[in-house]
Amino acid sequence: MSDPRTTPSIFTRGAVDLSALRPSTSARPAAPSRPAAAPASPADGIPGAVPGSASGGVPGNVPGVTPDVIIDVTEADFQSVLEQSLTTPILLDFWADWCEPCKKLSPVLEKLAVEYGGSWILGKVNVDLNPRLAQVFRVQGIPQVTALIGGQPVEGFSGVLSEAQVRQYVDAVLKAAGVSVAAPEDPRLDAADDALMGGDLDAAEAAYRKILAESPADAAAESGLAQVELYRRIAGVDPSTALAKADADPEDFEAQRLAADIEVLSGQAAEAYARLIALVKKTVGDDRDAVRKHLLSLFAVAGPDDPAVAGARRALASALF
Repeated sequence: MSDPRTTPSIFTRGAVDLSALRPSTSARPAAPSRPAAAPASPADGIPGAVPGSASGGVPGNVPGVTPDVIIDVTEADFQSVLEQSLTTPILLDFWADWCEPCKKLSPVLEKLAVEYGGSWILGKVNVDLNPRLAQVFRVQGIPQVTALIGGQPVEGFSGVLSEAQVRQYVDAVLKAAGVSVAAPEDPRLDAADDALMGGDLDAAEAAYRKILAESPADAAAESGLAQVELYRRIAGVDPSTALAKADADPEDFEAQRLAADIEVLSGQAAEAYARLIALVKKTVGDDRDAVRKHLLSLFAVAGPDDPAVAGARRALASALF
């Protein structure tokens, strides 16, 4: 990984010239024209965003937040902010009181700053009060977010993004900075898992699908959705009877698939995988493809990091080819 202190950008825009912010006896540059408010994106319904709430960046406006997590950034103290970014990544949120899209994005940034527990700092920059900062960072429209890593700016974004997209950006910044942090708890997953454990499969499915719509690669949501499908398949089934039926007739296509489901829920995933791989070898055409997809759904229940899944995938590949 390249050193973020010598890499100007992890995205597309080059580094900006920060020399304009060095102490100087020269006249203060004229303030830029008032930046236009970036149009709200289709992600207006951001979880945690409070329409009409003040996003003014005053730490005291965010319950339970210390100044170490969310800070106001001004032209006068910007040098100290740069120095702080040498050890901790800082995300600058350029906003203004009159900016309605800012009132959608800023609460999301504030929420994530708290969730990540100080692994990065949110710096709030009021463009009306700090026009030189807006000028140096080439702010054309707000909200705009730009990160500082090792005293250097890296590419950010303008406009309103969904919470999932902002998380992806934050994670990219932390990775570029070489910061390793535990993934914060996701309240969306907590709610979906609660519905699953409570037996409300419809609510659980809707919640997992919503997460996947926002974060298509979310392995936990994929696993949760696969569990919903698994519970539906075994609803009303007597495990002992189903296993006995499968053992009595190894050629019974549906009985073998149901037995595999029961084995997974009984903690015998390796046996379930072996059962279906053996069935793959015996079937052809549409039946074989159905067994393969069934097995993949059971892999999803376990998740990609399960060592038993890795071995079973190799066995499946051998059986198919």
